[in-house]
Amino acid sequence: MLDLTPDEWTAVALSLKVAAVATLASLLPGIAVAWLLARRRFPGRALLDGLVHLPLILPPVVTGYLLLLALGRRGLVGGWLAEVGIVFAFRWTGAALACAVMGFPLMVRAMRLSIEAVDARLEQAAATLGARPLAVFLTVTLPLSLPGILAGAVLAFAKAMGEFGATITFVSNIPGETQTLPAAIYTLTQVPGGEAGALRLTLISVALSMAALLLSELLARRIGRQLGAG
Repeated sequence: MLDLTPDEWTAVALSLKVAAVATLASLLPGIAVAWLLARRRFPGRALLDGLVHLPLILPPVVTGYLLLLALGRRGLVGGWLAEVGIVFAFRWTGAALACAVMGFPLMVRAMRLSIEAVDARLEQAAATLGARPLAVFLTVTLPLSLPGILAGAVLAFAKAMGEFGATITFVSNIPGETQTLPAAIYTLTQVPGGEAGALRLTLISVALSMAALLLSELLARRIGRQLGAG
């Protein structure tokens, strides 16, 4: 078993917390945006699609800097939020927000493809029988697209576990507060004798990411079999 130091355990626990919060916070907005892009045609749809995927194109440092400009204590929105006690910059919640922004495009893309794969005629049949749009979504679209939704959530979680550029720019690298696994690995590579600790955390990071992907695959297959049997 890897013998981690207390600071390394703290970085691992913080990364798991940040990734989990980022994924859960993105889940409902991700499903809503994926459904809009998959099932609706409206003015500005291309713009929305572009904005959703923008974090994939921009350097992560740029995304983090934009978050700092908007949500920092002196930012466009951050200054007002700070007055009511809501602060993201240099807090672990800001790390979760940065990870959510960076993982959102991956989540939405997987969910959108899954929703688009659902036969629209099934939704139309349910609507013909008198089901309201929300009921059609909850009883037809959502169950049939569940494997893709799960895959999107796991992709976002894995991205959050490995996010570095946007996080360190927005919330810095504060041990115990914002120092996630990637930041801790980076710090250890910069100090003499830190190679062993960096290797330990790298192995932990790889193991956690692989476990998440394998769990996603197993759950997706199980859900797929249940839907096929149904």
